[in-house]
Order: sequence, then C-alpha cells, then structure tokens
Amino acid sequence: MVTYSDLVTLLLTFFVLLLSMANMDDIKFSQAAGSLQGAFGVFGGMDRKEISAPAVVEITPIHDDMVQRIYTRIVTQMNRLRLDPSIKLVKDRGAVILQINESILFRAGSAELKPTALPVLAKVAGLIRPLPLQARIEGHTDDIPFSRKDMSNWDLSVGRSISVLKYFQANDLFPLDRMSAVGYGAEKPLVPNDTPENRAKNRRVEFVLESLGDYREQLPYLIDANEQLPF
Repeated sequence: MVTYSDLVTLLLTFFVLLLSMANMDDIKFSQAAGSLQGAFGVFGGMDRKEISAPAVVEITPIHDDMVQRIYTRIVTQMNRLRLDPSIKLVKDRGAVILQINESILFRAGSAELKPTALPVLAKVAGLIRPLPLQARIEGHTDDIPFSRKDMSNWDLSVGRSISVLKYFQANDLFPLDRMSAVGYGAEKPLVPNDTPENRAKNRRVEFVLESLGDYREQLPYLIDANEQLPF
C-alpha cells in the first residue's frame, strides 16, 4: 500500500507539473480537475458542475484568402475568354463582384436581353459555375425618373436581374438553387449621378459571388487556378 500511495502521489505531481507548464484555459482546467478527481479521489467529495465546451459559430462570408484566389482565377479566365474590357471584376464586402454595363446586356429603358448579350452571359456562367459559390444577380439604374408612369427604376432593375436569371435557368447554365435576383433601382450608385458618363456607369448588372459554406472545405478547389484550365 505504501508503494501504491507513492506511485499515486508521483502521478498526481506529474500531472500538476504538466498543467502548470501549459497555457491555462478555465474550461480545460476544470475538465482536467474533474478527471483527476474521478481517477485518484484526492479532491474530496465536492460536487462538480459539468462545463460544456463553447459553441462553434460558422463564418459564412468568404475568407480573405479565398476572395483573392477566386479573384485571381476569374481574372485569368476572363483574359483567356477575351471578354469585353468594360466588364469589371472587383472585391468588395467579402465577396467577388462581376460588373456588366447596361449597354452590353440591354437597350435603354428595356428589361429584355439583347441578342448580342446571350453569348456574353454564357461565358459568365462558364466562369462562375465551377466555383463553390452562389450568385446574387443585382440590377442597378441611374436616378433619372422612368418615362412611363406604370414603371419605375425599381421595376426596371428587378426586371433586368430576373431576365438574366431566367436566361441562366432556361439554358441550364447555372444551378437555380445557387442563384437569386434582386433590384436596387438607383439606391446603390457606383459614382455620383451628376454627369451622363457617371449615370452610364451606374446602369449595370452585378454578379455578387458569395460562399456556399465553410471556406476551408472549398479551398482545395482553388489552390492553383492554372491546374483548373480548361473548365
């Protein structure tokens, strides 16, 4: 019994030494103390409260490194496909945004896609379809009031975003469960609506590309853009 008691004392001292050398965490320390109490019975008969581990909160916006990798990959593909130079790719609010000017897709005041816009949208779908992202299609206008009383800039912006979504759906270019369409009218201009040139910049359709889930699970698909060519 004396030998056994010495062994137990040495083991206890060893674990206390390990705890003293480690970074102390209140939750982990309490759990370790409870384990020692059950194993050695040296902390008396005190009641011990169970401490549950803190909940893990998932972060849904795209992480910075994923934003950069997606941005680099899309830029590479845009250069390869030789898209219209006026089509821009920007990083904003934890997302990658593809901006297409109104003149490429629609006639002035119309929500019907131009025939020449269809190949452009097909290429855009080819760019974003392989990526682990969802696409929010946003319509934007300038601040000039609409000429028809039964229409407004809100109606026009929503109609344009829905036209793009319907084209993607009808031609099976992008999964419907990864798309959404919204319209902002003139409420989110890129530049002040103070000149004709600036108003033309604000009349646009944007593809806001956002993460489908945990970026760490999706990063292996984006490690090397060159390895992913062609789609």
